Amino acid sequence: MDALNALLDLKLREREQQGLLRQLRTPGEAIDFYSNDYLGLARSSALSAEIEQQYREGNYLNGSTGSRLLGGNYPLIEDTEHKLAARFKSEGCILFNSGYSANLAVLSAVPGRGDTILFDNLAHASLKDGARLSLAKHHSFRHNDPEDLERKLAAATGNKFVVLESVYSMDGDLCALEDLIATSRRHNAIIVLDEAHSTGVMGDGGSGLAIARGLEKQVDIRVYTFGKAMGVHGACVAGSSRLIQYLVNFSRPFIYTTAPAPHQVLSIQCAFDYLDRHLNLQAELQDKVSRYLNGIGSIERTNSQSAIQTVICPGNDNVRALSAHLATRGFDVRPIISPTVPKGTERLRICLHTFNSNEEIDRLAEAINTVTPRFRPTA
Repeated sequence: MDALNALLDLKLREREQQGLLRQLRTPGEAIDFYSNDYLGLARSSALSAEIEQQYREGNYLNGSTGSRLLGGNYPLIEDTEHKLAARFKSEGCILFNSGYSANLAVLSAVPGRGDTILFDNLAHASLKDGARLSLAKHHSFRHNDPEDLERKLAAATGNKFVVLESVYSMDGDLCALEDLIATSRRHNAIIVLDEAHSTGVMGDGGSGLAIARGLEKQVDIRVYTFGKAMGVHGACVAGSSRLIQYLVNFSRPFIYTTAPAPHQVLSIQCAFDYLDRHLNLQAELQDKVSRYLNGIGSIERTNSQSAIQTVICPGNDNVRALSAHLATRGFDVRPIISPTVPKGTERLRICLHTFNSNEEIDRLAEAINTVTPRFRPTA
């Protein structure tokens, strides 16, 4: 134990000296401009009541009791997968406990030795980790840059996989999906699209960016997550029936993990049913985004039209201080520090929600316009 603690203390001290030590914190009373609960479903008492009522009436087990291939498969989970496949206009769907697990499941299992994975350099850590776990070579290409992707694809070997996100979680901008699909198809590449931050907020019934753009047939593998705008938990992979069969047989994150519990699976069904009855929430969210953008001044930010907005404030100490100052004004806005984002692009990550009032959004924009220049480094 002493040897272990000595090792851990050394690493933690190094991180602290670099100004990168992370700490857990619980939400306080400040206004939520940080969570991924874009549509307010996580805090919806009406949705909670529906979930609990159906759970009681269904007489479900507390847990799934094992992996899907052992005791963890049950009618509710298969019914949910069929409904999700219909919603996402795919031959099949397969559920996972989280988006992280789903991304690892796809990229660690489908690309093989001699293949090449090319991922957008702003792709989520789970996509990069999945690529590292595979036996394929993996490289990044410049964000949303079809020309750089073209060069990388021309040099790639084996089966080629192009990995994208619908909405990039740290910048909030949309994938240049049409152009990147066209480039990928010229090289017969397989496209993997993570729809994490578009699930719920875009497309018919919350079906994401690809369907909203009418491009779902051009994307080979789509990953949807339910812990953000859908307000619950879990994820699924949507694609061909052959893909689903392959993951059941070859994906270690599927084969060797306990299946989602019935309460989690039922919550997914209820959340989408609730959204179907409240599709106005999508338009309301975009109204909130427009209001914020109309109120923000010439503050440096990323080019985002989504619910994820940013304020660039270079320097870990600077952006932390800006976040702390906004907290004194009643706003909970979290700093994103390097190396999560590249050095010099540290930023506030501002998440807008349907439950943020117009007055709250106006006050936040005014506060940012007023105080941000104080915390930016001088030339």
